[in-house]
Amino acid sequence: MEIARAAARLFVGHGLRATRAEDIARAAGIAPRTFYRYFATKEEAVAPLYAVGAERWAEAVRDAPAALSPCEALEHAVRYTLTPGGGVSAPSWESARTLIRLAETNPALRKVWAEVCHTAERGLAEVLAARLSAGDDNVAARLAASPGLRFGAAVAGAAVRVAVEYWA
Repeated sequence: MEIARAAARLFVGHGLRATRAEDIARAAGIAPRTFYRYFATKEEAVAPLYAVGAERWAEAVRDAPAALSPCEALEHAVRYTLTPGGGVSAPSWESARTLIRLAETNPALRKVWAEVCHTAERGLAEVLAARLSAGDDNVAARLAASPGLRFGAAVAGAAVRVAVEYWA
């Protein structure tokens, strides 16, 4: 996470093009060789920051009150995680906003953002499947879900991704 935070600070402060992997390594207090052990490209260095938001959202769905249906749990999680000052601090949101904007204009960073979103769908599908097995069998219809809820998680994930990109 320290490497990811250093990369984000440099991308925001100096721009993506002006930042080299060596600059990120120096700012994180590691050798360039160590940087490349963890990340193949400088853009990949911020993937952990993107992933934290996705993981936070899936956790909020998982931790939503058991009385809520899976759809209500999704709504609860969205309100909790997408409200600055709620699940995420306002400064963290501003940093995320900048990183999401950068992904819109940089193909390599957009690829990292897309990969994180795709991976997040799998985690969300597992959480939704667990809630579904707890008793609400109508969630499949409401999310137009496949038996494994993969499609439903994709729909929910895409809705949040589009909302966050629009906000950014």
